[in-house]
Amino acid sequence: MTDDTNAPEAEYLGLLAQGCFMLQRDPQSGAAVFPPRLRAPGHGGKLGAFAPLSGRGVIYAMTVQPKKPPEPPRIVVLVDLDEGGRMLSHMPAATPDSVAIGDAVTARIITEGETPTVVFDRAQ
Repeated sequence: MTDDTNAPEAEYLGLLAQGCFMLQRDPQSGAAVFPPRLRAPGHGGKLGAFAPLSGRGVIYAMTVQPKKPPEPPRIVVLVDLDEGGRMLSHMPAATPDSVAIGDAVTARIITEGETPTVVFDRAQ
């Protein structure tokens, strides 16, 4: 018997490595689901295939994580995606005074260490 509990995360990271921002969809609500998982939150049903996202969203919540000087603080955000669902990430180009709850943001893929990840920037 194979252990496929990490299969959704592995597929997600593989897609990011190819430059594709895609998340699973809940077939009942149609909303994007993050983080990748085997079953849908709430009802436990099977999730749909990974689908492309626009990368657009709005900051639902944020916090400033102080760093040891001279490092700038890290802006951690919870983003409501336009396609539904919420995603936790950070905004590497932001400062505490440059963003606020309700601001429109867009996603981009970067590599931190060896792992691709999605971060957000203020929408233009």
